[in-house]
Parts: sequence; C-alpha cells; structure tokens
Amino acid sequence: MRPFILMLTVILSLACFSPAPAKTPYLSAEELQAEAQKGFGEILDLWRDGRYDQLFDRTVAGKGSKEQFVRKLATAAKKPACCWEKMQEVKVSVKNDYTVTLRAKVGMEGEAAGTDHVTRSFKLQKEEGVWCISQADIFSLAGEGRKTSKKRTAKNN
Repeated sequence: MRPFILMLTVILSLACFSPAPAKTPYLSAEELQAEAQKGFGEILDLWRDGRYDQLFDRTVAGKGSKEQFVRKLATAAKKPACCWEKMQEVKVSVKNDYTVTLRAKVGMEGEAAGTDHVTRSFKLQKEEGVWCISQADIFSLAGEGRKTSKKRTAKNN
C-alpha cells in the first residue's frame, strides 16, 4: 500500500506543479487573415494621414532613400480614400506565417472629384511582427508607376 501512496503523491505533485502549456507562437489561418487585413488597413491609414516616414518603415525592398520615398508620396496624384471606401471585398490567402496575398478593392482619391477603385492583389510580408508591403505596390497605387512610354520618331533621310 505504501508504494501506491508514494506513487500517487509523486504523480499528483507533478501534475500540480508542472508549468501550464505555453501558447504556440503560430496563428491559425483565420487569425493570420484578420491580422494581415488589419495591417493593410494600417498601411493605407498611414499613407492617407501623410505619415510617410512611418509608412516607409512598413515597406519592403525599395531602391530609393526614405527622403525620396516621402517626396514621391507627398507629390503623388492619388492617396487612399477614407472610411468604408478605403478597402472592400478583401480576400486573404495565407502562404505561411510570414507571407500572405491580399486581394482587395482599394478606393483611391485623386485630383478629380470622386473615388476611383482598383481591385488587385498585394503581397504582404511580416517583418519583426509587422505586416509590410512593397514600395512598388504603393507607388503603383499612387500613380507613380514606371514611365515606360517613350516617343520614338523615325528618322527621315
């Protein structure tokens, strides 16, 4: 009987004093989707509010400096719309814990009256716990895309 009581005491003490299971650092697909959508909304809000320095910190892989980035966006033809027009019809596809593709209809305000809507996909990457977007995607939405059309003139001899 004594060995049984001793064994029971050991088992109960281990159960009572063992640490609680830690929450896994991994999120479910639904949590990642909601987190990425929120991060994208924050990116659009920073841009709309003119907080370009903070927006620069939420971008990935740009060629220019922070000052060039700020200057381009400050003079850009378009910026995100407010409120319910900011983003609609959002769908997030999770690739892994650090990469998602977000497809949304984004409202953009420009010099003309009214809001233009653009539906497209954006690749978001999580860096140091924060969702980031490529500078190319920002410049494309802002109307600062590459100027590839050059006039070619034929030489007449």
